[in-house]
Amino acid sequence: MFRTGIRRCGALARVATSSTKLLSARAAFPASFSGAASVSRSVAPLKSFAQFNRLYSADAAVAEEKTPENAAVGEITAFRDLEAIGVHRNLLDAITQDMRYESMTPVQAKTINPALKGTDIVAQAKTGTGKTIAFLLPLLQRMIEEDPTLATRKAARSARSDDIRGIVLSPTRELAEQIATEAKRLCRRTGLVVQSAVGGTQKSAMLRQTQRQGCHLLVATPGRLNDLLEDPNSGIDAPKLAALVLDEADRMLDVGFEKELNAIQSYLPKDKVRQTMLVSATIPDNVIQLARKMVRPHDFEFVQTIPEHDTLTHDRIPQHVVTVSSWANVFPSLFELVDREVAAAKEDPSLPPFKAIVYFNTTSMVELAGELGYQRRQSGQLRIPTFAIQSQLSQFQRTKAADMFRNSRTGILFSSDVTARGMDFPNVTHVIQVDAPRERESYIHRLGRTGRQDKGGEGWLFVPPMSANSARKLLRGLPLKPNKTLESAEVDLNAVEELPAYHEETKNLIQALPRKLMAGAYTSLFGGQLTDREQLVEDLNDWAVKGWGWPEPPAVSHSWARNQGLLNAGLNIQDGHSERMHRDERRGDRFGGDRRGDRRGGGRFERRASQDPFAEMGRRARRDGPPQQRSRGGRRGGSGGFESSW
Repeated sequence: MFRTGIRRCGALARVATSSTKLLSARAAFPASFSGAASVSRSVAPLKSFAQFNRLYSADAAVAEEKTPENAAVGEITAFRDLEAIGVHRNLLDAITQDMRYESMTPVQAKTINPALKGTDIVAQAKTGTGKTIAFLLPLLQRMIEEDPTLATRKAARSARSDDIRGIVLSPTRELAEQIATEAKRLCRRTGLVVQSAVGGTQKSAMLRQTQRQGCHLLVATPGRLNDLLEDPNSGIDAPKLAALVLDEADRMLDVGFEKELNAIQSYLPKDKVRQTMLVSATIPDNVIQLARKMVRPHDFEFVQTIPEHDTLTHDRIPQHVVTVSSWANVFPSLFELVDREVAAAKEDPSLPPFKAIVYFNTTSMVELAGELGYQRRQSGQLRIPTFAIQSQLSQFQRTKAADMFRNSRTGILFSSDVTARGMDFPNVTHVIQVDAPRERESYIHRLGRTGRQDKGGEGWLFVPPMSANSARKLLRGLPLKPNKTLESAEVDLNAVEELPAYHEETKNLIQALPRKLMAGAYTSLFGGQLTDREQLVEDLNDWAVKGWGWPEPPAVSHSWARNQGLLNAGLNIQDGHSERMHRDERRGDRFGGDRRGDRRGGGRFERRASQDPFAEMGRRARRDGPPQQRSRGGRRGGSGGFESSW
């Protein structure tokens, strides 16, 4: 044991020497993706700095440390050097040889080093910074430390569904599947078996596979995991749970998973010490309350990976506001913008290919946009691929669409908020949001799909007149600038004898679509509109008649109109009949609704003495909004932002 300790200390000394020399060379050698098929097992200094290549994780491949202060003294920044402090070689071989990642991103270095100590972690980390590996590697290492046989491939043969050792919770199916894929790559050289359990898939099929193959690491959405744990016949259990990760914790609370999280905690073993890692892009009060319940109060570390001087994406990316004079102008304006930006990218070789995500607040509007995009492609008016993701699609359809868009060099993804958090879509140049979202955080996280790894990008927000006032209040303090370059945005259909080109095109496309689809989009727009609803009725009726070419607006039932408080507002009410009543009428789908986490996340944050570590964490967290006028929890921020011209 004494000799082992001497060898360990000697290895640490070599790591310090190697790290010092590597750090001194960073300024002279840029990141490169050419490269080496593997990394030397030795932790001694590289033989030739000319061969030094910096390789980062997939979702942070070009992130660079901007200042030496990003790496604390003694902090390991090269994956291979982790072997000297006990990280299993099989995990490191998977990272450095199979995945070809050599150096950590700043977020990974800040998170992995303390997490490997075994303490609980609460980390504030932006998406697109390599945070998935930042929590997966310590989790897998802890599982192997508690049972070293898991590092050998033969362990897969004895895996059982009732002996799960690690759990990762994610707010959405897509993000859970993405994490599971990354985990399987990390576990390739071990015997660790990874399974996923998400809503939208057959529970029975998942259970058959898990019971047949076993499971060491389960990546799940809270709803499905709670369902499995409360089912006595599922065969799913975790009596020796080594580690639990809650990724995108703020988002899990935002979509109303607090009840499920509390239930899950009650099913987990109480007499087994486990490591908990809670990762969140924002640290509002409800996340602090969740941390109080989930992490050990006297054995946790708050890891702040967002430097105080760091410019957040929503402060850095150019953002344009287009006030459309009517809902009838939304799709013509969108098509005009897309065609203009696609042409600009083709004409200027220095510009990246146009790749956009277009966000809508309701499932029906995503469905409509997806059909219109498909029709434009079929007619030859659009020559780039289009995809759609919304909650009514099957998990297979959503995963396929996400993968195809992710791998596309150019294209458009029409989406609800299901892709706004954590999803890694490389090289997105534009984020276009149609109507203001229901929450400020949704706007910010949608925008965060572009400008990743400090790349360029731009945001666009199309605001109908009925939403302008609420949008100004919701997004106060953000650097949005009015943009009047789209001719289609200001067209008055009541004042023109002949429809402009993009309006005529849109009308022709709509006339080929099913009436139920259009009626569903019509009624869904009432869900998020809390003010000026009579004006909205008038505007949507004009859109239906003049923009779609219908003889009258879609029919709605008397009961629906009564429930909406719009019996005398000019709706086309036909008793006992409606074209289509869509679940979007409930103010959005599961992922895009207004079920705010702060309403369901307990009472007000109780101010405690300075010795309270959770209170201290709240003070250190980066909040949304200008520093001088941040509001509680980051829901509002500052003043200014929008120019008074809109």
